[in-house]
Amino acid sequence: MEFKDLDPLLHNQLRLAVMSILLNRNEAEFTYIKEKTDATAGNLSVQVTKLKKAGYLIVNKSFKNNYPLTTCKITKKGIEAFEAYVKALESYIQKG
Repeated sequence: MEFKDLDPLLHNQLRLAVMSILLNRNEAEFTYIKEKTDATAGNLSVQVTKLKKAGYLIVNKSFKNNYPLTTCKITKKGIEAFEAYVKALESYIQKG
């Protein structure tokens, strides 16, 4: 019995939650993701940076009404990685 490797980047509750949110919305404001995940701004920032460095997200920083606005958008690579992660999990369930 062979089990597929799980992407260690996505095998983290907060990063997986961020990817799940963006998979359904494509793009979301940092504050929206923070609210939905109940994460601290610092922790979320660290996890978003890891996903960005992997090429799973694009992070855009701008201003809205003179306030900083950070938005996150899932990339094609991020979608593919998420789908592969889900398939790998399914292989564990089927073989269990």
